[in-house]
Amino acid sequence: MSSKITNPGRQRQLQNLLSRLGLTNVTSVHWSLLDLALTHPTASSTANYEQLEFVGDAVIRLLMAKLLWENDRATQVGDWSAVRAALVSDRTLADLAQIYGLQNYLIIGPSAMGDPKGESSRLADAFEALLGALYLSTQDLTLIEPWLTPKLQQRAATVRADPAYQNYKAALQQWTQAHFGVLPEYRVQDTHQLSDTANEEQRFAAEVWIKGDCLGTGAGRTIKAAEKAAAEEAFLQLSSI
Repeated sequence: MSSKITNPGRQRQLQNLLSRLGLTNVTSVHWSLLDLALTHPTASSTANYEQLEFVGDAVIRLLMAKLLWENDRATQVGDWSAVRAALVSDRTLADLAQIYGLQNYLIIGPSAMGDPKGESSRLADAFEALLGALYLSTQDLTLIEPWLTPKLQQRAATVRADPAYQNYKAALQQWTQAHFGVLPEYRVQDTHQLSDTANEEQRFAAEVWIKGDCLGTGAGRTIKAAEKAAAEEAFLQLSSI
């Protein structure tokens, strides 16, 4: 086993976690990275999971893109973005973390222990960091795909079965609440008030604002259609970041 850590108790904990993930061949695991991935910033201001979380965010997006490419080639890219956004949300990642009991392996400081409301965010961050550590151990997805791909496939099917799946207003609201803690604000104008020759098919012009920025515009015959078009533009822009 590479980069074995010096604390035997912690080593056994991490081995137990990998067993819960269903990983049996762990000779390539970089144990010190795995330990770091499960160390909250309140436990150490310098040796914590923040950088690995950054890597893991890219890893989960890569895995989702690969999964969609291999299994859903007939679907439009915009719909891929909707599925991916749902599956890489903090809520989904925290749920997955709880399935594997990540909270039992996460080292946190006293200040975080007194903040139960932040547990979901901590678990989502630690889950991404875990993926970052496993990816960097092998420089590929071999330690991740066997246990995570089936879970993502199940959840992707659940997302597609949701009536709101292609409802970009609902998808945008879920995304902004998860990432910013706010709701989108729609501003709609009747173009007939501005011009007698306005196109009836684009009678209403809508803007969607998030935290003081206009992130999408759209037009339609009805207010609902205009808002939907604006939400789609904003959602696809945000989910591609």
